[in-house]
Amino acid sequence: MNVKVDRRAILDQIGFWNVGAISGGRVAITENGISLPVSNGYSVEVDYDYGSDTYTVKRVFKRGSNKWVQTKEQVYCTEVGEIAYQASCFQNVDFGVKVKVAA
Repeated sequence: MNVKVDRRAILDQIGFWNVGAISGGRVAITENGISLPVSNGYSVEVDYDYGSDTYTVKRVFKRGSNKWVQTKEQVYCTEVGEIAYQASCFQNVDFGVKVKVAA
């Protein structure tokens, strides 16, 4: 099913100040949501899951041909701002399950 994702609604639910704290306001468009570049090869991706009306928040680390992804699924709109902010704190916060993805 090809569903149009309202990226402005995602940004509104994350919150203006959280987006500023996570990426300095930088936002990239992904297939099912948005990506917020953090620093040192890290980014936070927020994807909308139409079927369950929830979000998947990912902490992504890319360096060369290596890519690591840590994921939290079933995140409700009232929690997405806090979870996205936690995902951006890559130096001192455990987040989801870490999985290496083939490049």
